[in-house]
Amino acid sequence: MSKTNRRGFLRAGVAAGTAATAAAAPAAAQDKPVKKVFGGGSKSGRPPLFNSTVMYGNLVFIAGVGYHQEGDIKVHTKGVLDQIQQQLEKAGSSMDKVLKCNVYLADLKDYAGMNEVYQGRFGAEPPVRTTIAAAGVPGNSLVEIDVIAYL
Repeated sequence: MSKTNRRGFLRAGVAAGTAATAAAAPAAAQDKPVKKVFGGGSKSGRPPLFNSTVMYGNLVFIAGVGYHQEGDIKVHTKGVLDQIQQQLEKAGSSMDKVLKCNVYLADLKDYAGMNEVYQGRFGAEPPVRTTIAAAGVPGNSLVEIDVIAYL
């Protein structure tokens, strides 16, 4: 092959590759995950501080949920887990699809009572979990829990 033919061949290959890349770009843009937000609207007209549930692609992120009624740690844990279950189902997921769970206790002495109610709520294969005693869970909740799940 002569130099002239090689250059023409290379130019044609580069042009074809550029055209294929340009044609694939709109399709790739359509495959990009989209952020969907549930709840957290602000009544003051200002942007909200946070949203209660955000979906990105096939992931569901639920902000910390507390229980602000009377009761002991078992009542509070059940109330929080019930709320999380409702939010997951509203987003199209479920408790057995939770991948990560963070538990914040107002008092580490409540660890055993929280575990009694927590155990089994996420199915046979529970998510990874971090549990800490936080210096001041918001409101009068004895426990706050946030999760990450998939659809």
